[in-house]
Amino acid sequence: MNEWTWAYTGGEQDGSAGFPTQADAEAWLSQSWEELADAGVSAVTLRQGDFDVYGPMPLSPS
Repeated sequence: MNEWTWAYTGGEQDGSAGFPTQADAEAWLSQSWEELADAGVSAVTLRQGDFDVYGPMPLSPS
C-alpha cells in the first residue's frame, strides 16, 4: 500500500514524511499548516503514492 504524503508549493520545505492513513496525514496538517505557511509554503497537495488525491490547497487563513 502507498503512503500518504503532502507535496508543497513554495517555501524551502521538501514534503512531508509518509503517513499510514489519510486521516493521519490530515491530522498532521491541521497541526502544522501555520508552521508551513510561516516557512513560505503557499499550498499543499495530498498524495497517495504517485496519485494526487486533492489539492493544491492554499495555506492562507480563511
